[in-house]
Amino acid sequence: MSEVQEFDHQPVPPQRLHRARHFAALYAGEHIAGTEFVIGAAFVAWGVAAIDVIFGLLLGNTLAVLTWRFVCAPIAVDTRMTLYAYLEKITGKFFIFIYSIVNGILFAILAGSMITVSASAVRIPFGIEPQTHWYPTDIAFVLVALGVGAVVVTVAVYGFKRLAQFAQAVVPWMIVMFLVGALTLLPVLSRNAGLSMPIASLNELWLIAKGQVWLGNEAGLSFWHVTAFAWVCNLAMHGSLGDMTILRYARKASYGYFSALGMFIGHFAAWIFAGVMGAGAGVILSKTIIQLDAGEVAYQALGVSGIIAVIIAGWTTSNPTLYRAGLAFQSLNPKWSRAWVTAIVGVITTIIACFPFVFTKLLSFVGLMGLTLAPVGAILVTEHWLFPKMGLTRYWREYTRTALNWPALASWIIGLLCAWLLNSIGLHLFFLLIPVWVITTVVYIVLARIAGAASDYGEYAIATEQQLFDRKQAERAYLQSSDAELEQNKPQTSLRLKLANAISILALAVCVALGIYTLTLDAQQFDAGLQQVRSWLIWPTLVFFIVAIISSWWRAQEE
Repeated sequence: MSEVQEFDHQPVPPQRLHRARHFAALYAGEHIAGTEFVIGAAFVAWGVAAIDVIFGLLLGNTLAVLTWRFVCAPIAVDTRMTLYAYLEKITGKFFIFIYSIVNGILFAILAGSMITVSASAVRIPFGIEPQTHWYPTDIAFVLVALGVGAVVVTVAVYGFKRLAQFAQAVVPWMIVMFLVGALTLLPVLSRNAGLSMPIASLNELWLIAKGQVWLGNEAGLSFWHVTAFAWVCNLAMHGSLGDMTILRYARKASYGYFSALGMFIGHFAAWIFAGVMGAGAGVILSKTIIQLDAGEVAYQALGVSGIIAVIIAGWTTSNPTLYRAGLAFQSLNPKWSRAWVTAIVGVITTIIACFPFVFTKLLSFVGLMGLTLAPVGAILVTEHWLFPKMGLTRYWREYTRTALNWPALASWIIGLLCAWLLNSIGLHLFFLLIPVWVITTVVYIVLARIAGAASDYGEYAIATEQQLFDRKQAERAYLQSSDAELEQNKPQTSLRLKLANAISILALAVCVALGIYTLTLDAQQFDAGLQQVRSWLIWPTLVFFIVAIISSWWRAQEE
């Protein structure tokens, strides 16, 4: 573990920056997760209309991508620091002590919910009943959760590169599984609606969507609720700058656009597909959608492959989340090893995962988590960008050598109190972001000006800004030379890797073909055909994973 260097308290050097494909894989993997089964089903349970789901998710996810690209990524690339190191620079040790504990606990609980989702799939082969209470009702489920957690913790301990490698290997298959799962259960919904089998037109698909999946009702959530939820559900990562931890390794701020892979594949397509799967599984089992967990939904759609899908999807999200939690707690003491801290936090997180409350209350928790951390994001953005434009001194707390930036702490508390007040008078949780962000920004500017941000720190400030400028100039020169060298010595993909890629694509194509096959079956053929497809899917799945493991090994050797 001592050999794992993550530059926890210093800027990432240019020679350790990563190229685009690492971020593409990481964002796609993290946001195509087992929890998509939960959230996709939630829109069904919330009574949202089909048209509101589709267009609300399009707008909300676009806002999320733009926040990653134009808020989080530029600050991460400009500073090359973790959120915790940069926050300490601005707010002091006392503030970061409080924030790191709060942030670490929130991320640990979130990671625990992902482990619980994976465990909900593992329980099926052992005949364990679904865990829908806040506490576990079967000791066997506890043992399953502990086993799943052990794998997650091991991967998280080894840092950013291992996370990207893990995600890169499994992402294409996960995307295909969500699609195939929706295809296999569409005929179930068509039959339940009394429509023709096989499905004959796009109009029938729309009738299924609005008549069997997203029914809509007057008490249900609106287009604006869906939009706001899609934007704020990952607020802790983008608007609150949690992903500075990840994007500090990006060569360019434009890598923030890779979040679109997670948003539009995971938080748009996967949520849509999960809603279809959840509704179809409910029809098969004669249960309401709130009585089903992610493992049961995936199993009804995909058989054993569905169990694997939920396990892997939970892992790829819990790994970077636990990685963030480890960084939060490690920031409490720079002498602590991040790897050891992550391992210890992982053990605690795994114990939390044994209690399904983190799964059953996931949506409310995600909203509250983002809202709790949002004022801190507003403070960082204000000091990093607005202060220089307003004639205020950036990093003024550091120049005064005070242990606490009290305006920051006061602004955070006032922001949270305003959120509570606005929510208590009727403003929905999903709509609190903008007013809380604006209030926090204004309060911080006023208080920081009083506390010392308006003062002139002369040579101290000039020297600091010059040092930052010199570091960025050296980084820019290094990247330009390395890009030129890479272009001249661009590695060629070996024949064996090309062959492996072809086999992987063929395996995924077979999976999709099996899903399409179920759409061609009539009412008499469907039940038997669905059982066949569930049993056949495991074979191209195994081929894909075997080839993915071998090709990853070859790629590592060639690099």
